[in-house]
Amino acid sequence: QVQLVESGGGLVQAGGSLKLSCAASGVNFDVNSMGWYRQVPGNQRELIASITGNGATYYVESVKGRFTIARDNAKNTLYLQMNSLKPEDTAVYYCKVLNYLKWGQGTQVTVSS
Repeated sequence: QVQLVESGGGLVQAGGSLKLSCAASGVNFDVNSMGWYRQVPGNQRELIASITGNGATYYVESVKGRFTIARDNAKNTLYLQMNSLKPEDTAVYYCKVLNYLKWGQGTQVTVSS
């Protein structure tokens, strides 16, 4: 059974940085595409970055140049380095194995102005 545990969220001032981690288990991590989503209350969960097993990446326009997705296949861990954070980045962040339905519990990121 797929298990996903996100961590690394918190409160940061605008312009600051955070690094999120997602520990995955119960899945062949190295061959699966992974993604980071975020959700603001009242809005749909949005895919903001993804990475294939081969390392090809995708970013939504709003985070390009500020966020970096990475994976460590030896540790079954997905990362999201977030720099130059803005108040509009405030959300709950989730990781996901793109071909599976399972979600983790999410981690809250709050950016103060």
